[in-house]
Amino acid sequence: MTVWDRPEPPTRPVPLDRERIVTAAIALADEGGLEAVSVRKVAARLDAGPMRLYGYISTKEELFDLMTDQINAEILPDHHPHTWREALSTRAHRTRQAALRHEWLADLLGGRHPLGPHGLALAETTLAALDGLADIDTIIRAVETVSAYTTGAIRREITNLRAERATGQTEHDWQRAHGPYLTTMLATGRYPTVAKLVHDGTDTDPETSFTTGLNWILDAVATHFTTPEHH
Repeated sequence: MTVWDRPEPPTRPVPLDRERIVTAAIALADEGGLEAVSVRKVAARLDAGPMRLYGYISTKEELFDLMTDQINAEILPDHHPHTWREALSTRAHRTRQAALRHEWLADLLGGRHPLGPHGLALAETTLAALDGLADIDTIIRAVETVSAYTTGAIRREITNLRAERATGQTEHDWQRAHGPYLTTMLATGRYPTVAKLVHDGTDTDPETSFTTGLNWILDAVATHFTTPEHH
């Protein structure tokens, strides 16, 4: 029996339900990351005994599943996408936006496919927009490819944000701090291509970089669909 179809126990003496438990867990994770989430801490946040929570969840992993499914509700599009490209692009951007609001989500992306109601609704919306473009295996590979890019890009961005907070240095501060060393190394002439990147490359903000990479991935995916421009 999964956590979603397991009956909830009586709410006395302190009123509890899975929604309250998940809301408290998400609040803890938003404040201190996944390491700040435990059954004991969630129970304390709700003024309930830890054993009470085990009537609703069996493990911390189940709690993470419930938290992820709740965030999937934020990722669900506001309307049914008109094209497959809109469906995949919207999902990627809304996943990134959710991860920026809830940085701990980056640590759970790329795991098992979510089976909660919001996760299933998100999968249905995405797959329905791609239905008929190719055989089902090709469609699955397309969704996996876009998801892999999305997960990797989000994790890189969140890792950089965490590093900035930990060190007090922005990306530009870090570059300036390492500038003298890099200049010395490039002056050896052993890294001409890296030197070209450093001197001629253009800095872009994270959202622009994410969108550019996503569009390249979607262009590649389009070549595997029989009618890429009309669905």
